[in-house]
Amino acid sequence: MGKMKTAEVGENKNKEKSEKAHKAEAEKVHLAGLKGGQRVKMVEAEAPAVTETAEGEAVKKGGKKTVEKVRGKKYVESKKKFDNVKTYSVSEAIKLVKETSYSKFDGTVELHMIVKKAGISAQVTLPHQAGKAKKVEIAGDATIEKLKNGKVDFDILVATPEIMPKLVPFARLLGPKGLMPNPKNGTLVPDAKKAQGFSTGTITLKTEKEAPLIHNVIGKVSQNATELAENLEAIYKALSGGKQIEKAYIKATMGPSVKVKI
Repeated sequence: MGKMKTAEVGENKNKEKSEKAHKAEAEKVHLAGLKGGQRVKMVEAEAPAVTETAEGEAVKKGGKKTVEKVRGKKYVESKKKFDNVKTYSVSEAIKLVKETSYSKFDGTVELHMIVKKAGISAQVTLPHQAGKAKKVEIAGDATIEKLKNGKVDFDILVATPEIMPKLVPFARLLGPKGLMPNPKNGTLVPDAKKAQGFSTGTITLKTEKEAPLIHNVIGKVSQNATELAENLEAIYKALSGGKQIEKAYIKATMGPSVKVKI
């Protein structure tokens, strides 16, 4: 009898241990970032998406809380100054961009265009400086010496085919900064005379890799409205007089976008 009782007690203990082990295993949840053996007592299913409106309030859609992008009071107030569905003339749009810019610094005037297809590329020399003046260096032996010491004190590097072999060893230094001269952006010129006449106002208009979108800068908020308009018109002209553009918008760094006539 004593042996039978001992056997029964042993079986019960083993059964309890097995149940506890099974329960513990059920509590273990392996998640990314957790080490093996760590336990999570409760894991919720997908949390309801909560979004805020422009006023910062949650709204319900289809039984779930959803959210719209939060916009600051200054942005909301600026946008009330014009009809965001209407298309404005170039002069009207520039005036509105200046009025609706709410940054404490001198904001940049950005141009965003939807064009007919991806892969469009064109060069244009803006009639007026768009923003901060850039330092241009014409590559020569003095440039090579600076590059040997890792010194880059220019914003644009212009070169002729003769000097290019000497610049190749510095491709890793110049390439990531977008300073390696090449014909696509007009910085690789045929002769020294052309290099001397290089304009810092020359920019490349290019769509995003897989989208028919072009983004460029046409100047600063403080800049003369006529200069901004002439820079914009020059870009339109470079894109077949605007024929390749579907829609265009201009805006300040901190301010709403204004749809502008093409």
